[in-house]
Amino acid sequence: MFELDPAVPAELVPLSWLIGVWEGTGVLAYRAGDQMHEGEFGQRVAFSHDGGRHLQYSCTVWALDAEAEASEALPYFSELGYWSLARPATAADAGPGMIPGVGESDFTTAEQVETLRNAAGSFDIEVSILHAAGVSELYLGAVAGPRIDLATDAVVRTASAKDYSAATRIYGLVEDHLLWAWDIAALGHDLRTHASGRLARVD
Repeated sequence: MFELDPAVPAELVPLSWLIGVWEGTGVLAYRAGDQMHEGEFGQRVAFSHDGGRHLQYSCTVWALDAEAEASEALPYFSELGYWSLARPATAADAGPGMIPGVGESDFTTAEQVETLRNAAGSFDIEVSILHAAGVSELYLGAVAGPRIDLATDAVVRTASAKDYSAATRIYGLVEDHLLWAWDIAALGHDLRTHASGRLARVD
């Protein structure tokens, strides 16, 4: 059973069920033209916080096959990011750059955080994710209890990155497992099924 760490800032409580290290497996299935990219993979995901208003996120994926154990497989995909509730920055927030914040946050109590609920009763969130292969995504979405829905608001690619223009992601906590699905628009195609997985908390 998940127990909330009292050190988690009030602003992160709606996302706190993500905190921890998760491991499991998933399936890749993406059709690009006449080619079907598919296979099984192992995955490790970590969500943590440093006392600020963002969750820090990391993900590593490695191929699974009948010949190799997960520990022997080489990672072939990784990404890093930050997750937070969406709200206007205040004087108490650090930035831009390394400029420190001034004063106390307006969202240090559960009552103050409740004022951030949207008309649907969920919390709007912002997620920025950077792929090792030169793609940067900004997602907007919402967290409603143990479910998160995200869609890209912007995608930026380096000159050397492969074509990738949009994505959606869904996360949910089901029977103590983190389930997720990711659709992408890439390689000249519209948004379509890409990958999904099921992870168990290991730490």
